[in-house]
Amino acid sequence: MIKYLQQRFALTEKGAKDLRKGIACSTLMNLALMLPPTYLFFFLMEYIDAKPSTEPHTLWFYVLVAVLLAVFMFFLARFQYDSTYTTVYNESAQRRIGVAEKLRRLPLAFFGERNLSDLTSTVMEDCTMLEQTFSHAVPQLFASALSVVIIGVGMFSYNWHLALALFWVVPLAVTTLLLSRRQLHKAFVQHYKVKRGVTEQIQEGLECMQEIRSYTGEQAYCHSFDKRLKGYERELVRGELVAGVFLNLAGMLLKLGMPTVILVGAWLLQQGEVSVFTYLAYLLASAMVYNPIIEVCNYLALLSFLDVRINRMKEIENMPTQEGSAAVQLENYDIEFRNVSFAYETEKQVLHNVSFTARQGTVTALVGPSGGGKSTTAKLAARFWDIADGQILVGGNDISKIDPETLLKHYSIVFQDVLLFNASIADNIRIGKRNATDEEVRHVARLAQCDDFISRMPQGYDTVIGENGETLSGGERQRISIARALLKNAPIILLDEATASLDAENETKIQAGISELVRNKTVIIIAHRMRTVRNADHIVVLSGGTVSEQGTPDELLARNGEFAHMVRLQQEKRQ
Repeated sequence: MIKYLQQRFALTEKGAKDLRKGIACSTLMNLALMLPPTYLFFFLMEYIDAKPSTEPHTLWFYVLVAVLLAVFMFFLARFQYDSTYTTVYNESAQRRIGVAEKLRRLPLAFFGERNLSDLTSTVMEDCTMLEQTFSHAVPQLFASALSVVIIGVGMFSYNWHLALALFWVVPLAVTTLLLSRRQLHKAFVQHYKVKRGVTEQIQEGLECMQEIRSYTGEQAYCHSFDKRLKGYERELVRGELVAGVFLNLAGMLLKLGMPTVILVGAWLLQQGEVSVFTYLAYLLASAMVYNPIIEVCNYLALLSFLDVRINRMKEIENMPTQEGSAAVQLENYDIEFRNVSFAYETEKQVLHNVSFTARQGTVTALVGPSGGGKSTTAKLAARFWDIADGQILVGGNDISKIDPETLLKHYSIVFQDVLLFNASIADNIRIGKRNATDEEVRHVARLAQCDDFISRMPQGYDTVIGENGETLSGGERQRISIARALLKNAPIILLDEATASLDAENETKIQAGISELVRNKTVIIIAHRMRTVRNADHIVVLSGGTVSEQGTPDELLARNGEFAHMVRLQQEKRQ
């Protein structure tokens, strides 16, 4: 049972055991709710319909039983609360931590391929809905089903005629809902997709507000968003109608049970086969026993909606993670590509048999036309993706066998698209080294030419720069990124258009800082400006995902190939 609950509801082993305990406690609670009418039934039987030969219990006996029942039900309710709510909240916390740990082990490229609003909804909204459902519905679903079966067995053993009149509608109601689950699941999946689309468009609008306004696209965006909202509204109404039709149909079928008990009970009473109190007891039961059955029907419908979210959690859980050894000794920091081929998608090859070596203590430049595979190659060197064919070695070790976190400790990376946090400038630089002193932060800031613009900030290094550094210019953001790479001081440096957002004067100044950064290290740089790579030790020209030529700058200029052609084009443009 534990294995089934784990697989069915994407639970941990402890969560499955807690769910089993919650089901047991909820079942006992449902059965306990039948004790007061049972108590009343026996009290009336003994005092009103008592046989002359039997002596009834004293009134104090029934008062004592009533008190004991109340105390028992109080403690049972408290235990049931702890086993269904408190434990579910603990499991929800573990689920969130588990999702975060899973995301931490996924390839970094995964986050570039998935919409961030999609991931945020999974971590926050899906986990919250699962928490609410497991605390308010799932244990009660199983408990209601079990308690109905137990109560049914007891009632059939007492009088099968009245029990049959009471329960004949239950199979019809449950069968109706089971047959409708496919339609319910389809409606819920569509509702979930449309809702996710609304969330994505909201995030897209917030992120692209500058572009929307600069191209006077507010009206078009609002029209598109309004259309999507209306579609979401239609799906909500459709989902409610589908669920409402089947749930109400099941409820109508259950309502037929009470008239059946009235008719059958009246006939049996007339025939003298049941006493008036037995008849009244089954009438009272018909008013109560259908409540857990209706709950079962409601929870079955809710389970269809729950399945959509559980499947998304399972989708993340089943994604392959990047594994490897954390105990790796690197003799040096040479990076070697051996016949590397890579494709983001099937039949969409990006790199074909790429081979080159970036040696420690040298600067290797990747150049070539846009879309040639330069950025992909640099990211593969840091194991952002795992390759399909070939090998990438660092210090003679295959990086596919090295734990990603262990591997990235040896890398400092400056991307073209800089990402900053809504924190102070000092904290953004200190990402490169969490325990860095203020003097170390200021030192690398001066090397990266950040000190001038930081000194003009209201709080200097303590100035909070907004989400993704929105209060800074592109060049200032780039320089902060270079500063934190300088602070990390890792033996391998990846620079992807590190000076692309800088003017010629600042680029010249920062070259001094970069020279400090790359000293005696393995450096791979990507640049479109040929003057940026003229001082490189080795140049690899990537075109169409293949290495068209490689060598020193002088060798490639003398060869008069693609690199020489790119140099001439840029010289002509400057003239």
